[in-house]
Amino acid sequence: MTLLSGATAAWPLATHAQQSGRVPRVVFWMGGAGPSDPEEQRYSAAFHESLRRLGWVDGRNIRVEQRWIGDRAEAAAIQAFATELDTLGADVIVTTGAPILAALHRRTKITPIVFTMVTDPVSDGFVTSLARPGGNITGFTIFEHSFAGKWLEMLKEVAPGVTRVAVLQNPDHPDHPAWNAYQRAIGAIAQPMGVEVVPAPASNTAEITSALDAFARTPNGGLIVLPSGIGSRHRQIIADAARRHRLPSIYHVRMYPASGGLMSYGVSQPDIYAQAATYVDRILKGAKPGDLPVQAASKFEMVINLKTAKALGITVPATMLGRADEVIE
Repeated sequence: MTLLSGATAAWPLATHAQQSGRVPRVVFWMGGAGPSDPEEQRYSAAFHESLRRLGWVDGRNIRVEQRWIGDRAEAAAIQAFATELDTLGADVIVTTGAPILAALHRRTKITPIVFTMVTDPVSDGFVTSLARPGGNITGFTIFEHSFAGKWLEMLKEVAPGVTRVAVLQNPDHPDHPAWNAYQRAIGAIAQPMGVEVVPAPASNTAEITSALDAFARTPNGGLIVLPSGIGSRHRQIIADAARRHRLPSIYHVRMYPASGGLMSYGVSQPDIYAQAATYVDRILKGAKPGDLPVQAASKFEMVINLKTAKALGITVPATMLGRADEVIE
């Protein structure tokens, strides 16, 4: 196993960098399409603004290297990035999602890692406990698995006629604890509601289109898209297919309704990236990642695309519109 070479085995890293006359370097790996993606721009801006408030200015007293998976296959992109990290000399890595974190976890036990958008870091073996992570990894979780049941409840609230729901997920990680836990949470809510749950595995554009085309052949369907990098990178294809098949849909993050999906309920991603910057600050000032507790997300948002609702012939209840943090018209 190759260990990343950018950091020493001891903290504080900022002091080490300053003593060597070197500006601390943060590698910020986002799982999305790239810097032209408006949602990725929002997340990056929130991270940098939070760093600035803490006294870190990119190009002056800190260097932030940003990377994206882009349009490459996820597994290949993860491997390429992990290899590249050996030459970047990172003092701290900020990353998104369990697949990316798993690759980094296998590769280094030294370089501090601050993760975002991971559901169950303890079950995945990334940290020893939420209160005392141990090792070189800490970060911010997005929600508990039971949160998935809330998506079905909200989907039925906005579209009571839904009697079948496709659950779109990435089959490349079938043994990941999150997928089974999400399915169980949705199934527990679906049974008393009389809703049939239909798994819809898809890992690329063709499979997404094929899965939704097949599901939509039977009426009264709805769609839940589970969190994944593949889903977010192909969100426009998913949103377009859902509208084409007149499938009411719900997602975990704003980027989907911003691309034409019906609605989302989940973590405010700009907020969680801003929080991640506070941990970068603390690590660069001497804190050990293993001593920083893994924190749960604290800011959630509901976003409704009213234009899409009208196109689907859905009248969103006034009570739901009143609860929405953002309505896209």
